Amino acid sequence: MYSSTFTFATRGFDEEFHALDQAIAELAKSLPGYLGEESWENPATGLVSNVYYWRTLESLQALMSHPAHLSAKQRQAKWLNGYQVVIAQVVGCYGDGGIAHPLAQVAMPLRG
Repeated sequence: MYSSTFTFATRGFDEEFHALDQAIAELAKSLPGYLGEESWENPATGLVSNVYYWRTLESLQALMSHPAHLSAKQRQAKWLNGYQVVIAQVVGCYGDGGIAHPLAQVAMPLRG
């Protein structure tokens, strides 16, 4: 599995941003291999972080190469004051079931 974390500082959103963001979200959810997502905001820094989970790197790359995603990337400076993307391979995940999480049904305990 893979995760893609998109952390950004907002400049301001308009109708065009919201329409494009919605189109990309729907596209991601329709791709085979999409497992879910979660979002975080840090009021102290003003940063927002969205984490997306993927079964395969190919499914993540399908989103990254889609024209809607490429369009958003080209125009990001209109809406963002900076961003960072981290792509990571998930080597384990586990929990006690006490919170809802996109990977709650995917047990991958670390072996040591």
